[in-house]
Amino acid sequence: MSKSMGIRKIFGFMRGNIRVITVTRILRRFFFRMVMSYNSLYILALGGEPTQIGLINSLRPLAGLVVYPLAGYFTDRANRVKLIALAAYASGVTYLIYVFAPSWEWLALGVLVQGFLVFHFPPTSAIIADSLNPDNRAIGIATMNTVSSLLATFSPYIAGLVLTKYDTILGMRILYALVACVSVISATISIRFLKETPKSVPQIRPRTSLWGILKDTYSGIPAMLSQLPRTTRALGILIVFCFIANALTSPFWVVFVVEEIGLSSVEWGFILLVESAIRTLLYIPAGLLVDRYGRSKFVMGGLGLLLASIPLFLISKSLVDVLLIRSAIAIVNIFFTPACAALMADTVPREIRGKVMAARARKIHVHV
Repeated sequence: MSKSMGIRKIFGFMRGNIRVITVTRILRRFFFRMVMSYNSLYILALGGEPTQIGLINSLRPLAGLVVYPLAGYFTDRANRVKLIALAAYASGVTYLIYVFAPSWEWLALGVLVQGFLVFHFPPTSAIIADSLNPDNRAIGIATMNTVSSLLATFSPYIAGLVLTKYDTILGMRILYALVACVSVISATISIRFLKETPKSVPQIRPRTSLWGILKDTYSGIPAMLSQLPRTTRALGILIVFCFIANALTSPFWVVFVVEEIGLSSVEWGFILLVESAIRTLLYIPAGLLVDRYGRSKFVMGGLGLLLASIPLFLISKSLVDVLLIRSAIAIVNIFFTPACAALMADTVPREIRGKVMAARARKIHVHV
């Protein structure tokens, strides 16, 4: 009985907002991972070149330069639940651009429009931080990632089978149609069951001028940064560089694997399946270890191991080589991700969480 009570106490956070967000993530990740695993091949199939892959993947961050200040501003003042649901409904509609795209230029348009719909990130992050106890934030974040990734473990492999059966273009159109439907479903779940969390910022009437909001947001950045502990500022810089590296390389993993190493779409899907299985199995133990032994140790240790393992991908020659390297990266990430998220939540004051989450994301996208 005491053991059962202990487990219930550790995982007691899986209720309310955390449960709702986890459910919507389960739905979105399962289908979204299908398209993201092969999106670069879709660009090539519609007449694009590697240059266009880089161009298309840079449009979303550029749009975020405008959107994130607005998201941070309204996260601390407006109804966060409505912001999250609005972004999901709008995404469901705009994914139809991907479904009917006749050429890679239309994919570029779809990505640009999607870039203006990423304003759900700051309010979602703020609600998660507010809904988790500081003592178990790392295990909370790790558990959410684990549960929401269970079905998504099989997504790349299933998508590879779909592309093999229907060819890249038709297969991707089918998958993007499913993503559109799931976005609408998750938006409905959010608006129905997600609850607003208290804010320390007074609920004042927001400015109606876009220029006024942008001016207020950007002019307040120096003052906001001065309120942050040195640990938070250092972590922000580290996250920026990590996301820059990921943004530059991630769209080309599948291209390099298929065109240079010679693996098939199904083999790449199998590699991602194994990688996802590793993350799913180890996320919760990793979160427990991070909470017990400290966030900073795992952040710095994970960064060092990533720097050592990623360059090995360039000399990979076979399915086994790629599988081993991607598995090693997955193991590092399961410690690195919850440690970063928990450390950021620990050090950011509640009253400016929306602004900080938006500023962090905006810095990340400036350099991509």
